[in-house]
Amino acid sequence: MSNSHGIEAHGLEREFKGGIRAVDGIDLHVAPGEIYGFLGPNGAGKSTTVHMLTTLLPPTGGRATVAGYDVISEGPRVRAAIGAALQEAALDPLLTGREHLRLQTALHGMPRPEAKRRGDELLERVGLSEAADRKVRGYSGGMKRRLDLALALAHSPRILFLDEPTTGLDIQSRLALWQEVERLATEEDVTVFLTTQYLEEADALAGRVGIIDHGRIVAEGTPAALKAQVGRPTVEAVPADPSEREHAAAVLARFGDPCGSQDGAAVRLRTGEVGLADVVRALDAEHIKVEHLQLHQPSLDDVFLAKTGRSLEGAGDQNGRVPT
Repeated sequence: MSNSHGIEAHGLEREFKGGIRAVDGIDLHVAPGEIYGFLGPNGAGKSTTVHMLTTLLPPTGGRATVAGYDVISEGPRVRAAIGAALQEAALDPLLTGREHLRLQTALHGMPRPEAKRRGDELLERVGLSEAADRKVRGYSGGMKRRLDLALALAHSPRILFLDEPTTGLDIQSRLALWQEVERLATEEDVTVFLTTQYLEEADALAGRVGIIDHGRIVAEGTPAALKAQVGRPTVEAVPADPSEREHAAAVLARFGDPCGSQDGAAVRLRTGEVGLADVVRALDAEHIKVEHLQLHQPSLDDVFLAKTGRSLEGAGDQNGRVPT
């Protein structure tokens, strides 16, 4: 497999003054064309890792190659091969969206006719054609993030770094950005390194996920495989008659290990989701009328909780709400 679109890191470290080790010897392998989700809370080392891989910050230990180039000795070649949309968009409020694209393509030495075509194409792709000639100071947060993505794509990079690209966005803007990221990977074979603290973002986009905490990768794999490692699905039943709650709990206890439920009874199924039908039949045989029955699959937050003993900030954001 060619390394020209991939990312490799071995024992990568970054230590700041005072002995603060933000990244503590991590190993990474991101295959060409893969969307790799880098998941963790604020301060875990996500952005520091991105800054090293994009040559903005030199490692203090280990080594890394991006697009086949060493991030220390071949920085210019790395930068030519990648696009990056970092947490803070570097936009001039007095320039229009179109002027930003014109400047970006000029910096990459693109001939004027090609630059105009590429700029128009990208503005349309990110949904900014109608706002292209407005000054950026009048753009919403979502529009700025979409323009920043267009700028990162101006030179058709082989690898795209997105550092928490949807933080602070409304759900509509977030979904639009997800669709474009997925299209880039599937249709243009762009490798995407995505840092996020939103669980549903990693679940929806990433083929593989690495979870970082205190500068170390504590878990890595596909979202499905990670969730399968740490738990079985939970079934929760809320009786129509609240007085039947203990009765329902006793029935459910035949099928798994009891766990918390605010309004009813819940167990973690011993046989996985295939046991749900048996639970329904048992409740019916006991003449327990159920107002609400739900199967809860293990989540990436369950993985993080199992590995670190705490939850992610994004764990309460499963419906697209932005954490405050």
